[in-house]
Amino acid sequence: MTTYLLAGGGTAGHVNPLLAVADRLRERDPEASVLVLGTAEGLESRLVPARGYELLTIEKVPFPRRPNGAALRFPSRFRRSIADVRAMIAARGVDVVVGFGGYVSTPAYLAARGAGIPVVIHEANARPGLANRLGARFAARVGVAFAGTPLPHAEFVGMPLRREIEALDRRAQRPVAAEFFGLDPARPVLLVTGGSLGARRINRTTVDSAATLTGTGWQVLHVTGAKSEVGDPGIADYRMVEYADRMDLALAIADAAVSRAGAATVSELSALGIPAVYVPYPVGNGEQRFNAAGVVEAGGGILVDDADFLPEQVSREVVPMLADRDRLERMARAAASVGALDGTDRMIELVDGALRRDGTPGAAGA
Repeated sequence: MTTYLLAGGGTAGHVNPLLAVADRLRERDPEASVLVLGTAEGLESRLVPARGYELLTIEKVPFPRRPNGAALRFPSRFRRSIADVRAMIAARGVDVVVGFGGYVSTPAYLAARGAGIPVVIHEANARPGLANRLGARFAARVGVAFAGTPLPHAEFVGMPLRREIEALDRRAQRPVAAEFFGLDPARPVLLVTGGSLGARRINRTTVDSAATLTGTGWQVLHVTGAKSEVGDPGIADYRMVEYADRMDLALAIADAAVSRAGAATVSELSALGIPAVYVPYPVGNGEQRFNAAGVVEAGGGILVDDADFLPEQVSREVVPMLADRDRLERMARAAASVGALDGTDRMIELVDGALRRDGTPGAAGA
């Protein structure tokens, strides 16, 4: 029996691909032991146990950004985290550590190296995080969601996707999606989403452009997010929802999209061949621009800065795109050409390869 320790957490960007890989490992070998390493504070503390996995926790020890008391305490706390993970590895007979980034991944990588077991990494963003930049230096295999991600020995695998997205039959599900959202399945649909919390600029501009967008003959499905500050304009062919608990159906009926450029969003839209206008989140280290770069360069998307996404820009760029069906078909093909629906299986192939190379008993058939 192979024992896997999957490390990652904090945000959905780390937890969701981790869970996709965990589910596939469990599906193909119910006898395998799949453990998850996280913190007691992160999103994983709720999602991992709910999915039926054992969550092992360590203290959250972020790298210090400035010289202060926390920076002075960091070395001892970090060494303790590594020692804690190493003890877990020994006690549970872990054969391989699979990391997805985040606070817990660095001590997991270093503990695995000290224990002499292979490390396999998945990097979801085109601009890699600190933990994965460190771990990739000695990892057995490194998988990336976006081609060209600057990590040593990186191999493109795509994003491990949720099963309902990976197996989505958009044509078959379109009538179901239309009924679910109250839309006409025979007419095109523009999906607008800024993520679970919403995106202020996207929401405001979309509402202000509602009549312009629906005037093209398109329907609009606007998922505002939980912290929306806009109200439903109440016009025909415009559906506003705060949260889509069936995002698979939203993607099934979408003929085009306007969205942020988070790694999971770009990966799902590309894998499904949905043309998109990407409006990257303007705060942070700019990783969302990098996430969208490949599909935009291929011709499957348009990049618009957050500050520029105004009603005038919608009229100037989005409306002509929606009016040109031939262009949209070309964009759909281009998006699909850089996407991957089999990211989960590709990632597991890397894990299997690392185990075989390491000589772990039973790895090849795990």
